[in-house]
Amino acid sequence: MSRGFVKEDDQEEIPIVPPRADLPEGVTNYVTPVGMNQLLEEKQSLINERDNLDAINEKERRIVVNHINAKLQLLQNRITTAKVVDLENQPQQEVRFGATVTLKIGNDKNFQKYQIVGVDEADIAKGKISFISPIARLLTNKKVGEQAILKLATGERVFEVIKITYL
Repeated sequence: MSRGFVKEDDQEEIPIVPPRADLPEGVTNYVTPVGMNQLLEEKQSLINERDNLDAINEKERRIVVNHINAKLQLLQNRITTAKVVDLENQPQQEVRFGATVTLKIGNDKNFQKYQIVGVDEADIAKGKISFISPIARLLTNKKVGEQAILKLATGERVFEVIKITYL
């Protein structure tokens, strides 16, 4: 039947799902073991939400299920492409993926601590930065005592590596 003969009320809304954290084309989707567990927990949570859905009517239910399924599809792609990095196998004396790095930034007396993680794990409020971020890329391969310089429009910011741990 032609769509021209369908009532407007019968047409399904196409779910708008925000994209996941940006992972540039061709970049390996590295994740920590904790990050992989978070992705799997998110998947299970979405499945539970879909399976236990209490909708007012069938149309509303279909719309919500379509939205959850679209989110699950994006998430499943991330899980399928994820490459879990064993933090114990990382070079313990260098900053690499998964490292928690204690930094002295400029002349600041207080130290900052960041862990370099996958794009889906990144949360600056929790001290987790994505491995594709400019700071993470500057710090990669640095050792304790070495400095990384970030060039900004207003000058330079110097990061000195104080401590490296892998948890």
